[in-house]
Amino acid sequence: MRLTRKDWVRLLLLWLGGIDLRLTLLAVPPLIPLIHRELHLDEKAVGALVSLPVLLFATAAVPGSLLIARLGVRGALLAGLGFVALFGATRGLGPSTPVLFTSTFLMGLGVAVSQPAFPSIVRDWFPRRIALATAVYSNGILIGETLPNALTTPVGVLPLAHGDWRWALATWSVLVAVTAVAIAIAAPRRGPKPTVPTRWWPSWREGQTVRIGLVMGMASAVYFGTNAYIPDFLDQTGRHQLISPTLAIFNGAQLLTAPVVAVWDRLLTGRVGFIGSSALMVVAQIGIVVTPGAGVLLWALVLGFAAALAFIVVLTMPPRIAAPGDVHRMSAGVFTFQYAIAFVVPLVSGALWDATGRAVLAFVPGIIAAVVMGWLALSLRIPPAVQPPAGP
Repeated sequence: MRLTRKDWVRLLLLWLGGIDLRLTLLAVPPLIPLIHRELHLDEKAVGALVSLPVLLFATAAVPGSLLIARLGVRGALLAGLGFVALFGATRGLGPSTPVLFTSTFLMGLGVAVSQPAFPSIVRDWFPRRIALATAVYSNGILIGETLPNALTTPVGVLPLAHGDWRWALATWSVLVAVTAVAIAIAAPRRGPKPTVPTRWWPSWREGQTVRIGLVMGMASAVYFGTNAYIPDFLDQTGRHQLISPTLAIFNGAQLLTAPVVAVWDRLLTGRVGFIGSSALMVVAQIGIVVTPGAGVLLWALVLGFAAALAFIVVLTMPPRIAAPGDVHRMSAGVFTFQYAIAFVVPLVSGALWDATGRAVLAFVPGIIAAVVMGWLALSLRIPPAVQPPAGP
């Protein structure tokens, strides 16, 4: 089945929306040393700054599902992106720690209510090309994680903002606002009518929802924890000049998963993707801790690839498993478990660092999380990828 012009427009909107889910959130790690020094934050506060939106991803996933049921996918997505653009830009007002955390909270709320919309959009817009549409918007998410880490410092946005971290954060929100306008203009106002009544409360007793959420939560904990603590870890070990390249490689490595999965699609249809990424995450985190000098760049590459591999496998599952009209419900349940874990583990890491004064201990919870992820993945029932039917 060939893609029409309308299909290409929808894929572009999915891709841009995926970028917006991470763009403003991941603009913070490259600026952490500047924010840390100006606002006098300790390591627990640094961990909370990065993890606060992640907590919202968990607590607001179910309200996001309700919003979809009431406003429709398009309306919920536009409301969420509007919050991201507005409060992502206001984080630097002051500068004030309460303003920073309040705006971060509201920005995270916008991302949280937007996120459950995407699996539903995939199911509504591309029911026979779920894998393709998921790959497109997940690629957007990965690019949204890569761009701010690569282009904030020392070249790109921060120099344009004359070294002011507040204006650097606000600049990234412009792209989110532009995308929201594009979706408002070009996205269809109403997708295909659901075949069952629209519900919003997740089925918490559904075993697959719980297992998928727990497995993905461990991978996300490693990802967000690494973004939170790599900058200060390198700064305190005398490698400040490696902060930007390490973050750029860590997040950019996620883009390598697409060609690898294309060559070996079994990574998306079996447990090997989860178990392999689990082993790689354990080895890479240990490598980051024990390798001196620029060797950290290699381990950042391995860790970024491994975390993204687990992430992509999970994103394909709700549209493939859930019944029509229930994709947003399953997605909300998965995201609740996933991001609750991703919030708690980095905070534990920061508390260990503060309590002991030893930076290396901040990576121990992440190593444990990667081991647990591999163990939990053994109980997953992963359905085969849905292939598009032949013919028009």
